[in-house]
Amino acid sequence: MATDTLKSTTGARGATGGLRRLLLDNGALTALIVLVIAMSALSGDFMTTDNLLNIGVQAAVTAILAFGVTFVIVSAGIDLSVGSVAALSATVLAWSATSQGVPVALAVVLAIATGIACGLVNGFLISYGKLPPFIATLAMLSVARGLSLVISQGSPIAFPDSVSHLGDTLGGWLPVPVLVMVVMGLLTAFVLGRTYIGRSMYAIGGNEEAARLSGLRVKKQKLAIYAFSGLFAAAAGIVLASRLSSAQPQAAQGYELDAIAAVVIGGASLAGGTGKASGTLIGALILAVLRNGLNLLSVSAFWQQVVIGVVIALAVLLDTLRRKAGATPVAAGASAGNRGRQAMTYGLAAVVAAAVVGGMSFLHNGSPAKDQKIGLSLSTLNNPFFVQIRSGAQAEAKRLGVDLTVTDAQNDASQQANQLQNFTSEGIGSIIVNPVDSDAAGPSVRSANKADIPVVGVDRGVNGAETAALVASDNIEGGKLGARALAEKLGGKGTVVILQGQAGTSASRERGAGFAAGLKEYPGIRVVAKQPADFDRTKGLDVMTNLLQAHPDVDGVFAENDEMALGAVKALGAKAGTSVQVVGFDGTPDGLKAVADGTLYASVAQQPTQLGRIAVDNAVRAAEGKKVEKTVKVPVKVVTKENVAGFGG
Repeated sequence: MATDTLKSTTGARGATGGLRRLLLDNGALTALIVLVIAMSALSGDFMTTDNLLNIGVQAAVTAILAFGVTFVIVSAGIDLSVGSVAALSATVLAWSATSQGVPVALAVVLAIATGIACGLVNGFLISYGKLPPFIATLAMLSVARGLSLVISQGSPIAFPDSVSHLGDTLGGWLPVPVLVMVVMGLLTAFVLGRTYIGRSMYAIGGNEEAARLSGLRVKKQKLAIYAFSGLFAAAAGIVLASRLSSAQPQAAQGYELDAIAAVVIGGASLAGGTGKASGTLIGALILAVLRNGLNLLSVSAFWQQVVIGVVIALAVLLDTLRRKAGATPVAAGASAGNRGRQAMTYGLAAVVAAAVVGGMSFLHNGSPAKDQKIGLSLSTLNNPFFVQIRSGAQAEAKRLGVDLTVTDAQNDASQQANQLQNFTSEGIGSIIVNPVDSDAAGPSVRSANKADIPVVGVDRGVNGAETAALVASDNIEGGKLGARALAEKLGGKGTVVILQGQAGTSASRERGAGFAAGLKEYPGIRVVAKQPADFDRTKGLDVMTNLLQAHPDVDGVFAENDEMALGAVKALGAKAGTSVQVVGFDGTPDGLKAVADGTLYASVAQQPTQLGRIAVDNAVRAAEGKKVEKTVKVPVKVVTKENVAGFGG
């Protein structure tokens, strides 16, 4: 009897230990299943076919980048340059194929070669230059981004049509980016598990000195490892640009951190020696599911960053627990038994996922119609102008009794494309978009067109797609008004500097073009310098401080938004409003206060609250099938100290 009891207890402990080991060895997969179940329970739109395909597309670029970074992290390195290398490779392809007339096939080869070359430079600096990987790849991050801006002159370049098909679907439903992601994942798994260089990566990551003493040519291996990372970055850049139908010089900013996070969440250790392709794919899917689900739940983009940061911290903590518990490390040369157990685990996960799909479809069956739900995608909420657009939109939505979901693209055209796809898969009544870039928003808006969802543009138009209405001010006309106001204040003569907005944005291009056109009427005004400050107050302060060293006697400043103008005012100190006149753009509360105080001479005010209010009104009318005007112009107005008190904003 005692013996039976002992056996029973031992069996129970064995079952518990086995379950614990299973969860520790497959923590990322467990987390993904839990996330899918949670998001399915919270949102009836999550487990639709269209939305699941959206998640695959949204994970594709991060996953492809992360596959390349997996090679580096397995070998105990780091690559911070992959986002910039992706942008540079796409820019080289678009520039060579369109501006230089290079055949598209050769342009693709040049783009891939660019990525490999960047990787080789990283590898050379690390292996032979003895630079820490962090420093070498950080330098390449800056160099590659700068070259992308130089080649493109800061403006997006249209992508060749034959390559843009990479962003399309096969058979009208299967996204090509997902297929590319799967192919690159299989290639990564093959390299890591079946090749000499893959085994070398694990050996170098486990103990570099031991690998060298055992005969491995570590320096040459690192060259190949970072070349692989550059190759995958180039592929990711091409897929990303294909989705956006244009090469964006500012594309993929911050994607290197997402790629590293995906690798770590997938079970790889930053100390090196462990990692696998399937884990990296799961890590990328976790990030995509989080962003997609939080968007569907209307969670603020700011809180989304918090949540993702917590997930990354938990992933590293799980890695620590796994090591302490003696979980099986993921390294080269896994036995057939281990591979069999992994296959069974993934098969079980597929069964669980299928059960969830069926269960949640019944749970959310018969959800109410969403004609009175509107989605608003803003280019950024890190700027008072767009915060005012949101405020006006929310006030009008509340007045009309409609549900308004607001998302923040954080000046990332790819992230905005994801948000617009999410809105489309929800099947909401109408969409309002303030594009990061007019060309890049086109493909996503076309998808909404196919779904018969009316789209209203606000502040900036959408190219290559149908919009029910465009509610906007005239940026070019505003630039002309700013030039006239500054020139007349200076008496028609003097020197001025220009603080430009973020390179590649339509607002910066149009305001700058309008200002240049307006100055042609005043030949006595001379522009002595113009530099980008990215629509940011702190950068405006720094750039203006630097410009004053070269041009201490400047008479005027034109800033393409109020934030940069306020930074310039801070740099000028007592000169602002006295010996130096500053003109801003947007009419933000802080800008208008500076106008009233006399430190800012004028702001070309766009009345952003009105833009938001009118956009929502037109979106509701379009959703109800009512007629709306194709273009709704909200007048711009030059606000000075004389009329600021009566300006309503």
